[in-house]
Amino acid sequence: MAAPGAAEQRWLRAARDFVRRALPGPDGQEPAALEEVLRCLRSAGGGTLPLGYSFVSISDLQQQQHIPCCSHLSWSTHEFKEWSHQGQGALPMQNTLPRTYLILVGYLADGRQENKDKLVDGCLYVKDNTGIIPCELLHFKLEWLESLLIFPSWSYIPQRDQSAAGYLEILVDPVPVNAPKEVLPSIPVISPVSAEPLLISRIPCKKRSKLTVAGELTRLGPLLCVHHKTFFFLFLKCFASAVCVPVLVQKPSQMLWHRVFQLGHRYTITGLSMSSLKKSGHSMYVTGVSSCVLPYCAEQVREQPLKSAWQGESTQSSSFETAEQLSCSLQLGAEEERPSAAKESKIISYVGFVTKILSVQAGLFLLDDQVCLCLAYQPLLNSARGLRPGACVELINVHLLQKPLVSFPFTVLGACLSSMVVLKSFSRLSTPYQPVASPRNLCLQLLFRFNLGMPLYLWLVNLLETFEERFSCFFGRSRLLSSAHRNPGAAEKFLVPLLQAMVPDTEARDIYNEILSKIHQCPLQKHLTLNPPCQAPSLSVVCHVAEQKSWEGFSPSQLLSPLEAQHMGTQELNRRLAWSYCTLSAESFQPQLILLGVLRVSSRSSSLQLQDKSSKLPCVISHKDGSPFAQTALIGSLLQVENYQLVVERFLKTDFPSWEHLKNLEHVRKKKTSVYVQFYFEDVQVLHAAEGQIQKDLRSGNSSPMRKSKDGSTTSELETPETKMLKPEDPEADAGRDENCQEGQSSSRTTSCVSRLFLVTQKESLMSRNYQLPAEEAKEAQEQQRSFQATVQWLGRPRLWSHPRETGNLSELEETGCDGKEGVTQQEGLLLFMGRSLRWFPFLHVDGLYRFIVPCCSDLEVFDKLYFPPVPATFLSRPSCPLCLPVQDSWHLQHETWISCLPERQLTALSVLTGVEQRTASIPEVLSSSFTGSLVSFCGEIVERTLCASPKNENPPVIAGLRKKRGTLLSRDHNVKLSVSAASGSPVVVDVYITATYLQHLWGLLPGAKILFQNLERKISRFHNVYCTYIASSCVSIISLPASHLPFPSTPAGEASSPSLVFLSNLRPELQNLTQARILCHLSCVLTVCLQWICSLCSCIFKEGRCTRHNPPCPSQTGVRQASARVLVEDGTGEAVVLCRNEHVAAVLGLSLLEWEAVQNCVQSRGTLCIQHGEAPGTGGLEESEDLVACYLRSLCRSPLICRPILLDFSLDRKPSKILQSAPPQLRNFRCGEMDFVSQVGPPPSLLCLKVEEVGQDALRYLNSQRMGRTSSSC
Repeated sequence: MAAPGAAEQRWLRAARDFVRRALPGPDGQEPAALEEVLRCLRSAGGGTLPLGYSFVSISDLQQQQHIPCCSHLSWSTHEFKEWSHQGQGALPMQNTLPRTYLILVGYLADGRQENKDKLVDGCLYVKDNTGIIPCELLHFKLEWLESLLIFPSWSYIPQRDQSAAGYLEILVDPVPVNAPKEVLPSIPVISPVSAEPLLISRIPCKKRSKLTVAGELTRLGPLLCVHHKTFFFLFLKCFASAVCVPVLVQKPSQMLWHRVFQLGHRYTITGLSMSSLKKSGHSMYVTGVSSCVLPYCAEQVREQPLKSAWQGESTQSSSFETAEQLSCSLQLGAEEERPSAAKESKIISYVGFVTKILSVQAGLFLLDDQVCLCLAYQPLLNSARGLRPGACVELINVHLLQKPLVSFPFTVLGACLSSMVVLKSFSRLSTPYQPVASPRNLCLQLLFRFNLGMPLYLWLVNLLETFEERFSCFFGRSRLLSSAHRNPGAAEKFLVPLLQAMVPDTEARDIYNEILSKIHQCPLQKHLTLNPPCQAPSLSVVCHVAEQKSWEGFSPSQLLSPLEAQHMGTQELNRRLAWSYCTLSAESFQPQLILLGVLRVSSRSSSLQLQDKSSKLPCVISHKDGSPFAQTALIGSLLQVENYQLVVERFLKTDFPSWEHLKNLEHVRKKKTSVYVQFYFEDVQVLHAAEGQIQKDLRSGNSSPMRKSKDGSTTSELETPETKMLKPEDPEADAGRDENCQEGQSSSRTTSCVSRLFLVTQKESLMSRNYQLPAEEAKEAQEQQRSFQATVQWLGRPRLWSHPRETGNLSELEETGCDGKEGVTQQEGLLLFMGRSLRWFPFLHVDGLYRFIVPCCSDLEVFDKLYFPPVPATFLSRPSCPLCLPVQDSWHLQHETWISCLPERQLTALSVLTGVEQRTASIPEVLSSSFTGSLVSFCGEIVERTLCASPKNENPPVIAGLRKKRGTLLSRDHNVKLSVSAASGSPVVVDVYITATYLQHLWGLLPGAKILFQNLERKISRFHNVYCTYIASSCVSIISLPASHLPFPSTPAGEASSPSLVFLSNLRPELQNLTQARILCHLSCVLTVCLQWICSLCSCIFKEGRCTRHNPPCPSQTGVRQASARVLVEDGTGEAVVLCRNEHVAAVLGLSLLEWEAVQNCVQSRGTLCIQHGEAPGTGGLEESEDLVACYLRSLCRSPLICRPILLDFSLDRKPSKILQSAPPQLRNFRCGEMDFVSQVGPPPSLLCLKVEEVGQDALRYLNSQRMGRTSSSC
């Protein structure tokens, strides 16, 4: 171990080297004397040198110290532990500052000498020859400026961003190395009592002179920067009275005075002159270049009379009005609240510890875990340096605001320009420093632009913080929060319209009046508790709240009409409950909910999505003009939507025995939801446009070949392709480049792209297909892959582009028009989309012109090299087998335009190439018996959506690659029946059946939506009904969204509109898909009546409380009532047989609810009862067992009271009990008066009763007059 003398010598050599390297002499002269530094160190250390400490330069501290630390030169270990323990009182869970053994020596500076162009802001710095660092002191003396100082106790606080420097907290007053300056001699001064009349009156003088004013500091304003000039106000009070005068300090060299002044201390300020503000007329004293501030000392000053002190000319100023002075009550609750709409804030003083930084950019700090300090209405104290958790602050004359915002949990203390915020002690905890953003602080900019009160400002901060948290990971914080006059950032585009709606008439904030007026006026003086007008939560919160709202007050009985449910069996009942939905709009939430999200597209689900940091929300986008959404340029853009429909699909797995148990939720075994949103593109505001993804690929040279995995999985689910236009490049110039772009260019200098234009003529469904790519032929077994395919017409040849530029025309169409007849059959192609290219599924639509862009490629034959035959080579000679082109993952799809948008000359050229357009039929044409096509395309509005079981003779397609949609409980054996009408209110509908396995990529199929169905398979049932099914070659596009005022989702088709009055003679066979109509008719007779109790589980007869099925025995103990009747009606133009079910049977028989209930209860013991009346032609009577119920019903059916006029709502019976055979008309005898007539009559049509109404005499006369009017007009 070295001797003490040797250790001290080594320490002195290190000290000498440090002084020579780091400490320059004054004004750049010789280095400071080492002896003076050592003398101060011995004095601080009790006469001995601190050999355990080492000198540290500013640059070494900034570069080597990355965590907060502190150094105490003269403290013992016990003193340091006690100091650390006291610092943990406010935040016991935080660690204290670790101790380092470093000696800090340097000069205090204000930064003017180091940077002449720097705006002086009152900040202090510690500097040496190696660097400069900001610092904060609790006390400051002007004589320390530019003096060499030793800092016995200090803390170094680095920024969280280690690339930027931190700052120093000086815990103990520094020790000057040099001797202090001499004290000034006696100074003549005047008191504020004598100086105040100069500000409020005119004194004619010939000559201006400077004043020296002495007084007690009663208020110190914050440092303000206006038009690149920094200044502050202070107020000096007379020692013997309450009279005070304002003083404006605005010289750059005097900004450090702000650190010198302490409230309640006495000061002397020299060289003051008088001035006044032009706009407000406020008068004040202003410091000059020669002004200085001195501590007041009675022995060094002598009071001078006003007449001898002021000999100059007074400036022009308006006289002040007499008013009350500002309230000085500093006690909490000293002022009583006045009964008014706006609450009056109280002015108090408060001392507390910073326990949390809520938002340093917004100037919000939490004190003592219960009070929020808001410093936004005055400049942040020294850029918030020192305001770390654990620091103690004193607040003087701050505003107390109770509950300014409903959603804000804390009471707020707001500091205005008349308040004072004093840092009493630094934090002793190892908490980091969060620097304030650049001068373009959007939060504060909007605060001052709209002169917001505290409630609106807190709401603004909440919106901005949520916005930044959700989307900074996509675009970066600086891009989101940027603010420029002509190019506002995304956050500003979002917030400014909201604030303009909230604060339509904005008055500019008058900071001078706020500081100088004797009657206090500021934005914090009054406030109203604000209920936020809108909200923009994260997408995960949106989905959670939507799911909650969908289940609030939900009961399965809501989905079914009680009259229908009581006659349903178990399977039908639970199937009808399995799938339902509800829609929510922005107004469904309180406050109104605004949707924000980045538009992405998923290659896994092949759907559009809105995404933020928290979650993803599938979306359906349409155009109001009916064109499909295909704007690929929007991918990656930040969207704002205020008008939307949030759809919650509800899936239930239940086992209700019967309708009587619907209120018992124990039978709900499982429930799930699936949430998505649908909106129009015209209701979208783009807050931030996507950047060029192609450009990124060009720089990086990314061009991945073929597929990645056989199951189609991808490493990145969400893609952000770019869709910029490209500038053509001469292909000859790149003849020597690599021809095969699929191998990838290693050089990042290759920026060429190849593109090709094409027209989509057919798009098929997304499903698993057994395509085997050429590169995978060697594999023995190849699993099916999720894919879809599209038939296209190539337009023109592949083109080479240099870099993204906008072209503005489609030159390929003009080139095709010149020789379009040449090789037309070779222009057709089949595109195969698999893997990541599945992301293009929601953008690709028939009749759209698109362009494929191959980045980092110069080979014009890239498309030809990837072709492969989709069928064996023996079939290639057939013209119906185009070559298949697998779309590569790295290719980008760009939508150009639609055929309907092309100019006439380009449309003519395109028609020469593509031939006849695809024909879209109307729904009446599809239903017509003369229609011959097997694949149909039509457009219509969904009237009703029903979940039904698959036909027993049809098996649903097995689609192995398609996963079950997230949240769904639908089984594969379910079908969805969509009843589609030609237009809203149209009576003609066609049913479209879609198996549940296809539904996972078909969003938006809701009642009220207008859908374009393409390539559906047209079928005819055994009852001669026309319907359509969704097959592999089918595709749907949403033309328009449902209206927001749709009827309840479970409303049957046609019930929402009033049916039209028709004649039976007008019912033609081609109107078999008539939804609903009404007739005024006469009930001629009742043909049959059948009452049954059936098993809810197996539909067998249920008798005496149990099922009658014995082999195998049925465990069901629940029976369901069912009733049916056939009646004959006529309206004078024809006859019809009407099938009535359940409650309609009671209406036809004229029974009340109690009578009908009694009849059904009597049938329960025997299980079934059928009566057949032999009044219809060609039928005979059937004798029934003689019991009271049978006799009652038989006599009721034969009663003449049954034959009466009724108003009947009906639809055509599309599934009659017997298949109607074409029979020749029969001869029927009719008698009119004394004349007999013979006429040929065809078989009566079968109708299904929907509603029966009794008709009174008045209503009968009115309806008959309507019928007569229609008859005469038709004649």
